[in-house]
Amino acid sequence: MNIKIAVNILLGLLATVILFHLTIMFKVIPYDIAWGGRLKSDSEMYVFETISILVNLFLGLVILIKGDYIRTSFNKKVIDIILWAFIVNFILNTIGNLFAKTILEKSFAVLTLGSAILIWTILRKKKLNQ
Repeated sequence: MNIKIAVNILLGLLATVILFHLTIMFKVIPYDIAWGGRLKSDSEMYVFETISILVNLFLGLVILIKGDYIRTSFNKKVIDIILWAFIVNFILNTIGNLFAKTILEKSFAVLTLGSAILIWTILRKKKLNQ
């Protein structure tokens, strides 16, 4: 798979995930179906959803830098290390999702595993034109 395609798919997935978390924050979707059904109050939900949105925005920024959509003098090795950390996070999240209480969250295992594979695809390419 071409790195640009992987970057664009991952950016689309991140936009979808952020939208999902926003719908939980605005109570379009009940928060008891997220976070393994462990959230007990609105205040917990707002904290967890805010953190999740910020982490996804950060990953989006890193992907935009790696995909050369944003030009920066930021060290590319640091970008790669951050992406490797996200791969580990997504793999652990995949395992956690498989043991979630709700079917919806169990189905997110596909999303998190797919995200890990997309990031790995992006990292294994040395340059955008390969």
